[in-house]
Amino acid sequence: MRIIFLATLCLFTSLPALAEDATTAADIRLITGQFLKQWAEAQAEAGYRIEYTIGNVDSRLSLAPCEGSPDITFASDPMQTTTPSVLVACAGTRPWRMYVTTNVEVYGNALVAARPLARGERLSDTAITTSQVQINASHRGTLNKPEAIAGMMVRRPVRTGTLITPDLLEAPNAIERGDHVIIVARSGSFSVSSRGKALASAGIGEQVLVENLRSSRTVRATAVAPGRVEIPM
Repeated sequence: MRIIFLATLCLFTSLPALAEDATTAADIRLITGQFLKQWAEAQAEAGYRIEYTIGNVDSRLSLAPCEGSPDITFASDPMQTTTPSVLVACAGTRPWRMYVTTNVEVYGNALVAARPLARGERLSDTAITTSQVQINASHRGTLNKPEAIAGMMVRRPVRTGTLITPDLLEAPNAIERGDHVIIVARSGSFSVSSRGKALASAGIGEQVLVENLRSSRTVRATAVAPGRVEIPM
């Protein structure tokens, strides 16, 4: 979604120039509203529904006239917050910058639990479903591709309808305690393999104690793939 946010900023090239007189609160609200409208339309093409309101702009505002069209951008990612500020800036001979508060709601499809999920359960197609949610209300992020999380494990119990966020998931162990594994002793391009038995569980990149079945020695190795560990030679 970050990519969508950045890409849409390139679309706003048709905002009107401000009047030659002083720039007023009405002017600021007008161009901010047009900016948000264009952004919302761009997001609709990507499958999102946007609702927004503009915050208060002091009616006493009186800024220098802007020569040409002002630059206007989000000061923070509206896909990550419900209150992104909009920066309106004029780079003329009498430059000025102004932040306008907004309230933005972004709705789109995201993955939720289709049924109660137990801690340590591996996700399958029957465990998750897609629902329309407010994307930017979740500070922990959202997920929308079932294939990207298939086989991942749930860190804690989850109720039906709970939004599936990245922090709820963890990769399954590559090696389980008691597994027979291949121990690879490596030095540069040279390596020697032997068989071993895992004395604990570990994910890829984690260290684990392994018993060498030939020498009965216990070594500390790094899990590099399911059923495979490496030690330096």
